[in-house]
Amino acid sequence: MIINNTIPVLLGLMMIMAAFVAIYHKKLPVAIIAAGTISLLASILYLFLAAPDVAMTEASIGSGLSTIIFFYVLNKIRKENGTQ
Repeated sequence: MIINNTIPVLLGLMMIMAAFVAIYHKKLPVAIIAAGTISLLASILYLFLAAPDVAMTEASIGSGLSTIIFFYVLNKIRKENGTQ
């Protein structure tokens, strides 16, 4: 019983720590990776909550596609400003 409750609590704490990294870190690539980590941890949490369809959607869209789009936009902004 304790193990069943421990894993979701640990995942929640890891998500909160990654959220603080995403909010307060000065470098944007680190913040983007932290935001992607939050989505990945959420998808693992959804698996423990017996929602595999939601977990797969969160992993592919929330963690994968969103992170790629954020890095693409960051690259475009840096090229336009000439700061690359």
